[in-house]
Amino acid sequence: MADVLNGVIPQRMSIDGNLPINLQKGEQIVWAFSGSKYLEDKTRRQFVGGSQGVSIRVMKGVYYRVGAFKGQAVEHTERIHIDTGWVVVTNKNIYFAGPRKSVRLPYKKIVSFEPFSDGVGVMRDAATAKPQIFVTGDGWFTYNLVTNLSQL
Repeated sequence: MADVLNGVIPQRMSIDGNLPINLQKGEQIVWAFSGSKYLEDKTRRQFVGGSQGVSIRVMKGVYYRVGAFKGQAVEHTERIHIDTGWVVVTNKNIYFAGPRKSVRLPYKKIVSFEPFSDGVGVMRDAATAKPQIFVTGDGWFTYNLVTNLSQL
């Protein structure tokens, strides 16, 4: 972390085996977290309301209903676990690579970071962007690492 604070990309990172990401030209791995969770906020809608009226029996088994239904859509946001895999932090991007989902977030496309006790939240610069949360196990280290790397 001291190297990053001084504007130097650390060269100490070594990984046994292959990482499931494709680095860009001139990109260097700074840190990798295995077994990390990738979460997204999803908006759910539920229709809530009630009805009133009366049913009139026309004949056996046949009814005619007169009435009204009044309701409204209620939205709520819930945090959904999308996948588990690698979070790889480089000097240019943040990567997530799992069996079902892979994401590359360039620092120049990130608007804000949000620290959590066990990870970091990222908000992209897009019209329909929703927070993306990476649970790495060490939230403050991850937050300090990515915020300082984004300013290099």
